[in-house]
Amino acid sequence: MSSRARALAVLLVAACVLGLAPILVRLTETGPAAAGFWRFVLALPLLFVLAARPTAEGTKAGVGRPSKWMLLAGLFFALDLGFWHYGIVMTSVANATVLCNLTPVVVTLFAWLVLKERPGRLFVAALVLALLGAFAMAAGANGRQGSNPLLGDLFSLSVAVWYSGYFLAVQRARTSAGAMRVTFWATLVGAPLLGGLALILGEDMIPATAAGWAACVGLGVMHVFGQGGVAWALGRLPASVTAVTILIQPIVAALLGWWVFGETLTPIQAAGGALVLAAVVLAQRSRQAPAPQPAMT
Repeated sequence: MSSRARALAVLLVAACVLGLAPILVRLTETGPAAAGFWRFVLALPLLFVLAARPTAEGTKAGVGRPSKWMLLAGLFFALDLGFWHYGIVMTSVANATVLCNLTPVVVTLFAWLVLKERPGRLFVAALVLALLGAFAMAAGANGRQGSNPLLGDLFSLSVAVWYSGYFLAVQRARTSAGAMRVTFWATLVGAPLLGGLALILGEDMIPATAAGWAACVGLGVMHVFGQGGVAWALGRLPASVTAVTILIQPIVAALLGWWVFGETLTPIQAAGGALVLAAVVLAQRSRQAPAPQPAMT
């Protein structure tokens, strides 16, 4: 198997593993931010051991010292999980997971509005599709999916912004450090931020039963192999390929949400989800196309 094919296989498995995240968050018996705190804390020992092992990438073994990009990745990841975990409990698993995967659209939109990089027509079409799909998923909810579906959808949509920052920061950090080292430092930075948020909001911090603790441990293990796998793939695959391939995550999450919680998508939600996924693929293709010439002023 070629190195590219191996990286793609690891990415597919990692994306499927990450599809477990919204299910486990609901089973932790803690508050949403507290679930993120335990996900980080319980992942740290294993990440430390894995980061200490020699790698085939030529990077130094051990956790070393963090770069500014690792610290920034931890900040964005804490914001990512804080908003997303609240979205998971407020709306359906499918909505929360699909909407947060609008990252490629957000990145290109940022380049358009802030960096003045004019997008092509393909991206504009993708943006329209994404907005229509997001609206359909929010409007098509049956009202019994979560405690506050509209607010949960908005929180999940905002995660695309935070994950975009995390995605780009990890890419930069991977130029000089191994995947597990980057993931370790991002996790270590994010843990106290989420723990502090949970305490400020008065969340339940301790699971009530052994099943709740098992879900917390599951989140930690999932974090190591899911997020670590994505970080590893980011060092070997183009960002465009990674961003599109990871779209298997919302599909896995939606199937698990239906199986575990009985969250059947309404026809409008299903159509909206398909529009969002199509929009992300189109947005990635627009970024691969030659950049249009800037307008004359």
